[in-house]
Amino acid sequence: MEYDEPLFFRVMQYAARADRDVVDMVSGNPDWDAPPALRDGLHEYADAPTEAFQYPPSEGLRGLREEIAERRNVDAAQVVVTVGTAEANYLAMARALERDAGDEVILTDPVYPYYPGKTSMLGGRATFVPVDDRGRLDAADVREVASEDTACIVVNTPNNPTGAVYGPDTMRELADVAEEYDALLVADEVYDHFDYSGRFESALSVDSDHRVVTSGFSKSMAITGFRVGYAVFPHDLVEAAKTRHMLVNISASRPAQQAVLDALQGTPAEYYEETRDMLRERIDAFTDALDAAGAEYTTPDGAFYVMARFDGFPGTMENVQRLIDEAGVAGMPGEAFGESRSDWLRFALVTPRADEAAERLADYF
Repeated sequence: MEYDEPLFFRVMQYAARADRDVVDMVSGNPDWDAPPALRDGLHEYADAPTEAFQYPPSEGLRGLREEIAERRNVDAAQVVVTVGTAEANYLAMARALERDAGDEVILTDPVYPYYPGKTSMLGGRATFVPVDDRGRLDAADVREVASEDTACIVVNTPNNPTGAVYGPDTMRELADVAEEYDALLVADEVYDHFDYSGRFESALSVDSDHRVVTSGFSKSMAITGFRVGYAVFPHDLVEAAKTRHMLVNISASRPAQQAVLDALQGTPAEYYEETRDMLRERIDAFTDALDAAGAEYTTPDGAFYVMARFDGFPGTMENVQRLIDEAGVAGMPGEAFGESRSDWLRFALVTPRADEAAERLADYF
């Protein structure tokens, strides 16, 4: 199957070659520090015996799986620790498409581009359902396009790129659609710690054998390079997912898993609260500057992305390159996320220079 390389890499490479200073607002790489307990755990692990440097159990360290299971109120046997949330989504989508229940994958528009990429790679067929102006998904629109060919419904809440948070009613209705058509609902909740609305509720609150929840620690602990994620599968699907995981990756990194476990057990809630407060301030300052630039924009209810539309400046790759060269700000083209936001640009507010970038945009426009 043919599939396109995500545009993230092209934008980052172009920005790196620029002849001027550029504020990078392309990828969701957190700029705040990881939990102290995680660093302490790594230091301690360095002195571990040789056996601790060997393969861990393929499905993940038992202690980490049990910690996740307790926090998510599930059976530890349902948890597979993966190489980031990206692999968790891959395993869930693969499981959906290999069940002989159809080849259609329903996605939102706009959409995180790795989902349609995985769909193509796995031999699926993508169908896109537009969201409303605030990024909210109407489950009735999903039901309208669903059919016996639907194998999978993929949603991301809190959402990248719109910042929308899907409430519990929406998740219940989406699970109902999945059950009706013998599909799997895959709920990517990697931004679950970044809910500013108070409306987020995990899809695990929905009692269904037709939903898989994926998440990870890349964003919440500011450790995108550690590549530790997980998926929570229904009992009857977990063994096949574990086999695919073993054949593709054998396991996730043992030291990284142990460090995450140490951080989960040793990090107070204040760590996450302070991060949310900091991001709220960034979002407010950034959107204030967008007001000054006369832009239309989204105010995220979750995650840390802002989409903006500037009059007469559509979100093409060419215009992203112009912004890099002429304003010194690197964002993502809206066309990377689907047709419905092709006039928009997406900015990741995970840089201490977000205020500076906002001023540059306001001056430029």
